[in-house]
Amino acid sequence: MAYKIKQGYKGLFLGIGVVTAILGALYPIAVYPYFHIKDYQQAQRVNRADIDREKVQPGNMRVWSDPFAPRTDN
Repeated sequence: MAYKIKQGYKGLFLGIGVVTAILGALYPIAVYPYFHIKDYQQAQRVNRADIDREKVQPGNMRVWSDPFAPRTDN
């Protein structure tokens, strides 16, 4: 009987280890940016400061704008 209990703990520790590894890998991808939005917005402003959006837009497509705002180029 003791063997089954010992084996159960081994599986429990393995499951806890897998869940911890998944959460540890998910933290820098999803959780940290969610709580530090201002840092990422500032980095995007700095990185995109020298890009002319009109120049890099392909074809005759409009530069992205708010999809809920009324269109002005009818």
